[in-house]
Amino acid sequence: MRVLIVEDEEFLAEAIRARLEMDAIAADVVADGDAALAAVEINDYDVVLLDRDIPGVHGDEVCRRLAENPESPAVLMLTAAGHLDDRVRGLELGADDYLAKPFEFAELIARLRALNRRQFTAHPPILAAGNVRLDPFRREVTRDGRVVQLTRKEFSVLELLMQAGGGVVSAETILEKAWDENANPFTQSVKVTISTLRRKLGEPAVIVTVPGVGYGVVE
Repeated sequence: MRVLIVEDEEFLAEAIRARLEMDAIAADVVADGDAALAAVEINDYDVVLLDRDIPGVHGDEVCRRLAENPESPAVLMLTAAGHLDDRVRGLELGADDYLAKPFEFAELIARLRALNRRQFTAHPPILAAGNVRLDPFRREVTRDGRVVQLTRKEFSVLELLMQAGGGVVSAETILEKAWDENANPFTQSVKVTISTLRRKLGEPAVIVTVPGVGYGVVE
C-alpha cells in the first residue's frame, strides 16, 4: 500500500510518514497542492491523505480534481476544520473519508486500510492464500496457526501479493507500491525480499515466480 501525504506542517507530515512506515505502509510527502497533483500524475498511490488548508492549489480543489478522475486514488481529508459543515463540504467535493485534527494514529491507520480495501476490488479484512493468513490491522501473518515474524517491508510485499487474488504482480509494481519515491529502480530489493519471504514462510512454497512477468501466491 502506498500513500501520498499532502501536509505543509513539516513536523506533522514526517510524524505521519514515520508512523505509516511502522505499519508497512509506504508514504511520500508533499507540502502543497501543485506538488500533490504532480505526484499523483507520476506515481500510483492507493490513498491521498490530504490537508485542506495547503499552499498553492487549495486542498478543496485538489480533492475536486482527483474526484473527477475515476482512476485517481481514494482521498482521506485530514484537517483542523472538524465542524459538521466542514466535513459535509469535504465529502461533497469528492473525499472518500474525513478525519479531523487532532487524531489518533490507530484510527488514521484503520481508515487508510479501510479505504484501500474498497479500491477497485473488495479486499476481505483477513487475506488468505492456502494455509497462510494475513491480518492487515494486527499486522500479523500466520501459517497453519504459527505466527511468522516479518519485517515491515516483507509484510507489505506479502500483503500486495495476496491482495492480487492469485494474479501476478510485476517487480516494478511491487517496487512502486511497497517502497517510497526514493527507491532505486535498479535495486535488487524486491528479489531479495521475495527470497527472504519464501524462506520465512517455509515449504511448500507460497510465493511463485512467473518468469519475465512477476510474482504471485498459491491460492
